[in-house]
Amino acid sequence: METDKWGRRIRAFRKLKGYTQEELAKNLKVSVSILGEIERGSRLPTDSFLNDVAGLLEIKVDELTPPEDKE
Repeated sequence: METDKWGRRIRAFRKLKGYTQEELAKNLKVSVSILGEIERGSRLPTDSFLNDVAGLLEIKVDELTPPEDKE
């Protein structure tokens, strides 16, 4: 599934930055279940969500973009 690429990258950066799902969800003002759905690839993140995640994790949205989607 195409959406799981985004989720894997969000999960990887979340863990790299030391956030639990609960902490990141709280800071993003979304439920843990929504974040979990995105990380599992059953929900596609919106552009707004990606901007919020990137801001909290102090990375660029481009870093969240799966390599094959940058072409």
